[in-house]
Amino acid sequence: MAGAFVVAQLVLVRPGMGLGWDETVYVSQVSTQAPASFFSAPRARGVSLLAAPITSWSSSTELLRVYLALLSGLGLFLALRVWRGLFPVRVLVLAGALFATLWVTLFYGPQAMPNYWVAIGALACVGYFLHARADRFDLMALWGVGVSAALIAWMRPTDAVYVTLPLLVLPLCVRRRGRWRLWGALVAGLVAGAGQWVIEAFVSYGGLAQRLADASRIQGGLGWHFAVDDQARSLVGDTLCRPCGGAMPPVAVMVWWFVLPLVAVAVMVWWFVLPLVAALGLVIAVRARRTAGTLLPIACAATAAFPYLFLIGYAAPRFLLPTYALLSLPVADAFVHLVTTPNRVRRQVVVPLVVLALAAHLAVQYVVLERTVDRSTAARKGWTRTAAELHRLGVRPPCLLTGYEALPVAFYAGCASGQTNGPNGNTTQADIERTARRLPVATLTTLGGQPPAYARTWQPHRIGERRIFVAPGQAAGQGG
Repeated sequence: MAGAFVVAQLVLVRPGMGLGWDETVYVSQVSTQAPASFFSAPRARGVSLLAAPITSWSSSTELLRVYLALLSGLGLFLALRVWRGLFPVRVLVLAGALFATLWVTLFYGPQAMPNYWVAIGALACVGYFLHARADRFDLMALWGVGVSAALIAWMRPTDAVYVTLPLLVLPLCVRRRGRWRLWGALVAGLVAGAGQWVIEAFVSYGGLAQRLADASRIQGGLGWHFAVDDQARSLVGDTLCRPCGGAMPPVAVMVWWFVLPLVAVAVMVWWFVLPLVAALGLVIAVRARRTAGTLLPIACAATAAFPYLFLIGYAAPRFLLPTYALLSLPVADAFVHLVTTPNRVRRQVVVPLVVLALAAHLAVQYVVLERTVDRSTAARKGWTRTAAELHRLGVRPPCLLTGYEALPVAFYAGCASGQTNGPNGNTTQADIERTARRLPVATLTTLGGQPPAYARTWQPHRIGERRIFVAPGQAAGQGG
C-alpha cells in the first residue's frame, strides 16, 4: 500500500511541478539557488532540514519531489506499522489506503511542506502511546512516543500542542503505574522538537511571547472564527482559501469529509452499545481491548482540527491532514466490520454499498487532484516565465524583487525578496531605494495594480498578467 502511494504521487502529481509559494520559503533556507526568504514567525525549520539532503547541493525540483515521495511512503509505512497489535493488518492497510488516496495527501506528500509530516508524527505518536500505556516496560514504545512528538513539534510547534493534548491530559487523569514515565517521554519529545523554535524566538523575534503574538497577527488574529464553511469551500482544490468568499463545493465533494467524522463517531457508539447486547458477549470480550485504540485517535483528531475550524479566519485543506490520518483508523475498522459481518443477508447488502462508496471516493479525489495539479503547475510556470523575463531585462542575481508575488518569483529568479508591509514585511522603502542604487531591483504588480510611490518612475514592462517596474541604473544598462 505504501509503495502504491509513492507511485501514485509520482504519476498523478508529477515531479516536474515547480515549487509552491511556501515551499520556496522553506527550500530557500537551505538552497544555493536564491537568498533565504523572510522566515515569518509561525514557520518552523523542520521542513527545511527535511529537504536539505537534496536542496543543499542540487536545484532539481524533480529530484526533490522523488526524494520526498519516497520519504512520505516510508513514513506512512512506519507510522501504520506502529499500530500492529492494536488493529488487524487488514484494517491498517485499508486505513492507509483511505488516507493515501485523499487528494490533499497525494498532493502534499511529495511537497516540502510540514502538514503531511505532522499527520505522520501524530499517527505514530498515538500508536506508540497506546503500546506504552499497555506495557510500561516497552522502552521502544516510550522512545517512539518521544521521537514522534519531536517530529510533530519540529514541523509545527503549535500544532504539536493541539495534536497531543489528549495524550498530555490522559496520564494526569488516569492513575496507572508508569504513567509519569509515559508523560515525561511525551513532554521531552515536545520540548526537544520545539527547542530550536523557542531559542530562535529569543534570538530573532524578540522573545517567545512576541513570536507567538506575531504568529497570531500573521494568521489574522487567533480567536473565535467559525471556519468550518471555509474548510468546506477549500475542498474543491483551493490550496489556500484566504479570504474565503467563494461558493460552496458540489455535494459529491463535501459529503465524504462530513461522513468521515460521523463514521468515526459511529464506531465509538458501537463500542458502547455492544456491552448491552448479550448475544454478542464473546465479540465484546475480544474487541473491548481496542476501545482505547478507537477513542484516543478520535480525541486527538478532534483537538488537532479544533484551531483550524474555530480559531483562524481562513482555510487550507492541508491543515486537516493530521485529523484525516487519525480518523482513518476507526473509519477503516468500521468498514472492515461492515463487510465481514457474519450475517450473510446483511453482508450481501452492505458489501456492494461499501464498494460503491469507495469507488465514488476514488473518483472524487482523482478529479479534484487533477484540477489542483493543473492549476498549481500553471501558476508555477507563470513564475518561471516571469523570472526568465526579469533576467532578459537585466534583473539578475544579485538582485531584489518587491511587490505582488515577489517572494516565489524571487526564488525562481535567484533574487532576494523584500516587502515593506504584510505578513512578509522585512524591509523599508528607504532600504529598497538604497539597494536600487547598487543592485538590480524590480517591483511586481497585477495588471490593474499601481506600483508603490518609490517605483512610479521606474521603467514599466508587462509579463502575462503582471506588470514589472525595473529600477533605472544597475539593471537598465544590462536590459535588452
